[in-house]
Amino acid sequence: MVLNATFPDAALGRREIEEAAQSIGQRITILHASDSKEIETAFEALVGMRAGGLLVCADPFFIAERAQFAALAARHAIPAIFEDRDFAVAGGLMSYGASFSDAVRQVGNYTGRILHGEKPADLPVLQASKFELVINVKTARALGLTVPGSLLALADEVID
Repeated sequence: MVLNATFPDAALGRREIEEAAQSIGQRITILHASDSKEIETAFEALVGMRAGGLLVCADPFFIAERAQFAALAARHAIPAIFEDRDFAVAGGLMSYGASFSDAVRQVGNYTGRILHGEKPADLPVLQASKFELVINVKTARALGLTVPGSLLALADEVID
């Protein structure tokens, strides 16, 4: 797993991810990257440890560097999953995370409610309720992976 320790939300979910890995008998290694050079160093470490896959944590800096992540994952043949669909669009294997378009819709609804007189302080805090799975089958083929049809059927978007 790669996370950016300089991002305030970096530790969110870390414990849950470590527990999930342990529950299925997998070892997880946490790598840190907060600039482009450290991303390259993280991939070198992944190659050195013969990592079977990579989870890239949500981070605004990482989104800006999505092309670098996708290129390095392809170059080193490391299957990678991300939380933002833009990574899969850029060539990453897959993404699973909150739907940005649904969040924008919720913002629009809240804006309308405020414009119709509701006080922002009276509105409830919402959590993401729609998540999307995006699978890049072109990348899967390049990695020599076959994505099961049952998983493709669950995907919100399949990139070919």
